Amino acid sequence: MRVAIFTDTFLPKIDGIVTIICLLIDHLETRGIQTAIVAPKLGIERYKNSPIIGVPGVRMPLYPELTWGPPTFGTYRQVKAFQPDLAHFIHPALIGGFGLLMASRLRIASVASFHLDYARLVHHFNIGFIEPGADWLTRILFNWADYALAPSRLIQQDMLRLGIRRVGLWRRGVDAVRFNPAFRSAEMRAYLSGGQPDDTLLLYVGRLSTEKKLESLRDVLGAVPGTRLALIGDGPARPALEAHFARTNTLFTGYLQDEVLSQAYASADVFVFPSALETFGLVVLEAFASGIPVVAARVGGVPDVVEEGRTGYTFAVGDTAALIDGVRQIAASRDRMSAMGQAARAYAEAQSWPAIMDEVVDLYEHLIAARKARRR
Repeated sequence: MRVAIFTDTFLPKIDGIVTIICLLIDHLETRGIQTAIVAPKLGIERYKNSPIIGVPGVRMPLYPELTWGPPTFGTYRQVKAFQPDLAHFIHPALIGGFGLLMASRLRIASVASFHLDYARLVHHFNIGFIEPGADWLTRILFNWADYALAPSRLIQQDMLRLGIRRVGLWRRGVDAVRFNPAFRSAEMRAYLSGGQPDDTLLLYVGRLSTEKKLESLRDVLGAVPGTRLALIGDGPARPALEAHFARTNTLFTGYLQDEVLSQAYASADVFVFPSALETFGLVVLEAFASGIPVVAARVGGVPDVVEEGRTGYTFAVGDTAALIDGVRQIAASRDRMSAMGQAARAYAEAQSWPAIMDEVVDLYEHLIAARKARRR
């Protein structure tokens, strides 16, 4: 089997979408499935054994980490030469939209997976007037594919309400070896806590952007004595957030990767996630696997995985009082914090990536067989 993966974001950018793509490609390789990646041209020509078919573009003014540009006829020639049996579109937009044309021209099977709610995201960039158009385009592109995948039941319901047909679930898993309480480090804890390791250390990992609602975490620091905050990641809102958190017990680390990131997760006490917009929230499972409870907004896949009072607490988007209360309840007792962390770890250990990725491979095989049957 040969699979072409189309995405509007890829390495060297680091975020939840890129993480999922890399995990998928890694698993396909173990199954002997060849892949090619059609992605923005950012100086990387291969990911492991997979060639990257680079698409030239320009920097997006609202999000300079991303480039934006349509595939060319040269892109099509390279995809055709790869001879894919199926195309997987990682939330089709510009590259994916043209990719759907290519898949149609090549008469191959296709699947589109939902990763980013553009229609709601535009409100956080003060261009909410394009929401109806974004919804219309999302419906058109996802229905163009043979099948669509949602990351959570909440998003699946939203997609069906939008008019997208044939929507299945692509659940999320976690690498419980990479993210593990065994990575807890006294040195990392001292660094993240500003030399105050006995304080309660709150952690956030992800993009620093307006839809994450990170400014609300300053209220937590003021309301819950003895708390400190580490924000891991980068993004367009970082300068404003650094000003907002000035003179508070807050550390901005920038991006962390590999074992250093694993140490950061395992060395914290509570993972805080006030985001207003998520399709799943993979970082929640990474925190669970690291043995720390979570206080998170009820978005994306959060309601699917957090068990109230056992592995964490959830709250309505924008309910800062409930966010504070969740942190306060966990921070009030070290024994309670430890018990919730152990329960979170136990849940994460049951969320195996290989089994979940095999479900995607099974879907590929079904779609390819169905396409061949239609040809006959």
